[in-house]
Formats: sequence, structure tokens, C-alpha cells
Amino acid sequence: MRHRFLTAAFAAGLLVLAGCGGGGDSGSKGSGPGGISVPKIDKLAQLGAGEGAVNIVSWAGYVEDGSTDPKVDWVSGFEKETGCKVNNKVAATSDEMVTLMKTGEYDVVSASGDASLRLIYGGDVAPVNTDLVANYKDVFDGLKNKQWNSVDNVPYGIPHGRGANLLMYRTDVVKPAPTSWGAVFDANSPYQGKITAYDSPIYIADAALYLMKTKPELGIKNPYALDDNQFKAATDLLTAQNKMIGEYWSDYTKEVQAFKAGNSVLGTTWQIITNLAQADKAPVEAILPTEGATGWSDTWMISAKAKHPNCGYLWMNHIISPKANAAVAEWFGEAPANKLACAETADKNFCKTFHADDEAYFANVWYWTTPIAQCLDGRTDVTCKDYSAWTQAWTTIKG
Repeated sequence: MRHRFLTAAFAAGLLVLAGCGGGGDSGSKGSGPGGISVPKIDKLAQLGAGEGAVNIVSWAGYVEDGSTDPKVDWVSGFEKETGCKVNNKVAATSDEMVTLMKTGEYDVVSASGDASLRLIYGGDVAPVNTDLVANYKDVFDGLKNKQWNSVDNVPYGIPHGRGANLLMYRTDVVKPAPTSWGAVFDANSPYQGKITAYDSPIYIADAALYLMKTKPELGIKNPYALDDNQFKAATDLLTAQNKMIGEYWSDYTKEVQAFKAGNSVLGTTWQIITNLAQADKAPVEAILPTEGATGWSDTWMISAKAKHPNCGYLWMNHIISPKANAAVAEWFGEAPANKLACAETADKNFCKTFHADDEAYFANVWYWTTPIAQCLDGRTDVTCKDYSAWTQAWTTIKG
């Protein structure tokens, strides 16, 4: 079951990423996009004895101890093996995760790409010593040292899983079958009023990706790095699309029902939604359009002020171990990060369905990354729109 409610609340308290300082002398000293200084924070040098507890902030479904379903438990065994009692706080949004991590009361967080840069540049998380995480060696290379989880090739987290934002359609209604995101942006679409879109400011990136492929003259190189003209083009496209939208969705269960009932026949989705809709006998299919897609990858990050760093590292190693990572991936509905997890899934076709080891597939996915004023595509001659601007624009787009 996938639980994710990414809303405009992300923008509340959005960090201004500039000139952050702090910490010790041997941690990350690099610079990020636009030359932003990275706080100097030490990474853990060696693993010691567990402190008896670990305080975690996670998405619902990531830290299951059998209380939701007796058959779904990858916490109890960890506690018995390590002596680290797991105290988990479920967060509903990325912004809530950032706020909680700033308190210094939590050791580990399962941050999405729209939160990770805020945590890194805010000095809230420390670089990760991957030598202390034995299972890191088995993580797919396509998830290591990426823009949302590292700076200057210094890792700030342990990849957990990933997924793409797909285009789903009712096969009995939408004919011919779509191949492009243009199907949801066509002003003359015969499906007006039954098109759906993801309800979040980050959806602006979907429009930017489509324009990046169809209007190269705009010069978009990264859908999360938009200058004034590029941003206006993307928001204008979404404003026009708004007239065709029947409803925006954020709760995946509601999208399943909308497609099953035929209230929605075309729009953005996740693979897990398609699977659930098909299980409910809804005639739907989902594709990765020709332009590619946006997507998400979550990262386990360690607090710069962790009171239980050793238990934190033990947890990060455990949660990406083959069996635990497979269990979470199946329960949550995502491709696991550990390549050995595919042999541990109950559904032996699971990794094929979720394209877990298909790097060519994920090469066409632009993972969610926090838009910041310092352009993520490396440009220094312009200022890009940050997430607060994306949030304001999204409110206007929806009316």
C-alpha cells in the first residue's frame, strides 16, 4: 500500500539555501548548485555499540512492526538482533519531515527528493559513511550519488526505493492508446472533464518535462530548474489544462475508485495504483510516455544531531537488507533499492513489474528534487524559481 500526501504544505518554512555553516572539520566541504556552501558536518568514523533505541521519521508503510498487519513486520526482528528499540513517527508531508528533523529529536528520516536538499543545506543531516553500511554495496548504481542524495559525490543518505509517475488510461474509452503526455495537455481532447492530475506544486515539473521535449527552444534542461520564461511556459500550460481536469488527486485510493467508476479516464498515476485498479477489474493500462516522466526516490538520512547514531546506522543497514527491502517494497508499492531484494519478494514478478533492475527505464525518469533559486542545471547567469514560487503558482493554477 502506498501512502503519500505531498501537498502545498511543502513550502511552509522552505529553507533559503544559501551560506549555511556549522559542524566539524572533516565532513562534507563541497559546494552544491550555484556554489551554495555545504555545512561542514562530520560523518560517523566508526560503528560502535548500539545505544538501545533509534528515533525515526518515516512515510507510513516504511516502518511496520506487525501492528498494521501481523504478517507485515520488519521491525521486531531488528530490535531483537540489535537491542535498538524502534520509535517511529509517521509524517504526512515532506515539510513535516523537515520540521521534525530540525528539532534534533530524531535520528533517521526517510526523506524524499523534495526534502533532502533542504535537510542537507540546512545542516540537519550528516554525510553518510557508506563503509559502515554493509548492504550499501548491493544498492543499484542508478540510485547512488544523485543530485537529491549527495553533494560533490559525497553521499548524504542510503537509497531506499524508487518509482515513476506514469500515464494511466481506460482502455475501453481512450482510443487510440496514448503514447505521449500530450494526451493530457491537448486543448481539443475528447476526454475533457475526465482527465486527472497529481495535486501538488511538484506537478509543475511534469509540464516542464513535456515542454523540455516538445519545445526545445525554451532551453529547459532540467524540469526542476526553471527560469522566469520557462516557468511561465509551464504554468501557462497547466492553467490551460485546468479547464480539462475533472479532479486533482493526492490520495491514491481515490484515484483507483475514480478510474474504476469512469469518472477519470486519463491522467498521472503510480504503478501501485494501476495494479490495484486492475485487481478491481478496472480496464486500465499505464505507460511511461515517449517524453519520459518525473518520479521519486526516497533516501534514509542520518541526523546531524543524532542521539543514537549507531542504532541509526544499524537501522539503515537493516532496512535496505535484501529481505527487509523486499518486504517494504511489496507492502509500499515501489522498486526496491537493493538489487538482491528481487530474489526475496513473494511475487516473483514484482521487480519486473516495477522495473527494479531496468536502468534504461529509469534513465527516462526525472526524480523529484527541491527547486531552488540557484538553478539545479548549473546555470549561474539566471535565477530559477524556488519551491515557494512553485507553491504560489500552483494555488493560482487551481483557482
